[in-house]
Amino acid sequence: MFTAQDVVKLRQATGVGMMDCKKALTETNGDFDKAVVYLREKGMAAAAKKADRIAAEGTVVSYIHGGGKIGVLLEVNCETDFVARADNFQLLCKDIAMQIAASNPKYIRREEVPAEVIESEKAIALQQALNEGKKPEFADRIVNGRLEKYFKEVCLMEQEFVKDPSKDITAVINDAVLSIGEKITIRRFVRYEMGEGLEKRQDNLAEEVAKMMNK
Repeated sequence: MFTAQDVVKLRQATGVGMMDCKKALTETNGDFDKAVVYLREKGMAAAAKKADRIAAEGTVVSYIHGGGKIGVLLEVNCETDFVARADNFQLLCKDIAMQIAASNPKYIRREEVPAEVIESEKAIALQQALNEGKKPEFADRIVNGRLEKYFKEVCLMEQEFVKDPSKDITAVINDAVLSIGEKITIRRFVRYEMGEGLEKRQDNLAEEVAKMMNK
């Protein structure tokens, strides 16, 4: 009825979250123009109208999880200092920081994923499909489906919201734009995990037992 590329196209045209775009295409039997109208009638596409505004204010928030095991620094931009200091904006920023801590995204948007990473993921998905005995003529569809799944895993804006899995983060931001009335942009983040990248001590069980026996 419609493809993953149709969902992406609708998202790019309206700024609405992937899940809502998929629902709109489902409700309209894959008709793109009707899906746009559907989203506008629901008030979801209104957030896209603010996309060209300048968001140079905002805040940097920090979030520490697990007794110091995971830390996140996040910059979220809005249009005015008044909104940046508002409780609902601060709560949104905290929710996004918690999302990053919990889901460990690598990028904010799929457009930021390097071309070489995408090609590598395609090659892996293709080989997996062939190893599973899938017919070559169906390979492209399978690869595209697995690539979409990859984007949802590593791109913050496409991840399911941990507090409400019926929405993705794009939908969460769009809801906030409609509620607050200003453009809101996630600019950058960094996530730290205790011990990440360090060589961990590998205990040699045989040596430990030998030491115990010789005591």
